[in-house]
Amino acid sequence: MQKKSAYYIQFTWSVILYPLLFLLSIWTVFWWEINYSYNLNEFGVFPREISGLIGVLMSPLIHSGIEHLYQNSAPLVVLSAALFYFYKPISWRVFLFGYFGSGLLLWVIGRPSFHIGASGLIYFLFGFLFFKGLISRYFRLIALSLAVVFLYGSLIWGIFPTKEQVSWEGHLSGLIIGFVLALFYRNFQITSPYDKYKNPVIVDSPDDPFLQQFDEQGNFIDAKELETGQSSTSLSHEDHIEINYEISSKKTNSK
Repeated sequence: MQKKSAYYIQFTWSVILYPLLFLLSIWTVFWWEINYSYNLNEFGVFPREISGLIGVLMSPLIHSGIEHLYQNSAPLVVLSAALFYFYKPISWRVFLFGYFGSGLLLWVIGRPSFHIGASGLIYFLFGFLFFKGLISRYFRLIALSLAVVFLYGSLIWGIFPTKEQVSWEGHLSGLIIGFVLALFYRNFQITSPYDKYKNPVIVDSPDDPFLQQFDEQGNFIDAKELETGQSSTSLSHEDHIEINYEISSKKTNSK
C-alpha cells in the first residue's frame, strides 16, 4: 500500500514523447519483419513453457499484420498519454508493472499457443485508468474514467472467448493487472492549482461595514436598529461625562 500523496497536474512534452517512441518501436519491429521476411511469432508468450517467458518482454512488440497493428496503435497512444499526464510521478512504475505483470499472468492462464500483440497492454491501461478514477472519487479522474469508457468501452467484450484467433486471455490478464495496480496506488491523488479556490478562507473583521450589518447569530440587523444602536452607544459614552458647576457669591461692602 502506498502512502497518501498528491500531484499537481501539468503538461510536459514527455506525455506525448514516450507513447510515440513506444509506438515507433512497435512499427519498427513490424517493418523489420516485412522488410526481411522474418516471422517473429515464435517470440510471443507461450504459456507454462520456460522458453515462452521471452514473450513477456517481446510479445507487445510483435503483431500478426498491418490491421492488427493499426487497431492497437491509436488506443495505445491515447491511453498511455493519459497515464503519463495524470499520474506522472508513478507513471513509469505503473507502466512497467503492467507491462510485465500482464505478460506473466498470461503465461500462467493462457492456452498453449503463441500470444502476440500489444492488446494486453492496452487492456491494462484501460483497467488502471478506469478503476483508479472510480476509486479516487476525484472529479477529474472520474471524468477521465468516463472518457475512457466512452472511447474504448467496447473493449470489455474482448475478455470473453468469442473468437478462436483472439487472445482473450491476454486481454483478461491486462484488465486484472490494471485493477490490481489501481488498488495498490489508490492513495495516490492528483490536485490542481485551481482547487484552492473551491474552499476559500474568509477572515472575519469586526471593522468590516458589511459584517456589521449582522449580529453574532448571523441575523440581519435592520438599518433603523443599527442607527438606534449607534445612537445609544454614543449616549452611553456621554453618561460617563461629568459636569461640575461652581457658584461663587460676591460680597458687597456697606457703608
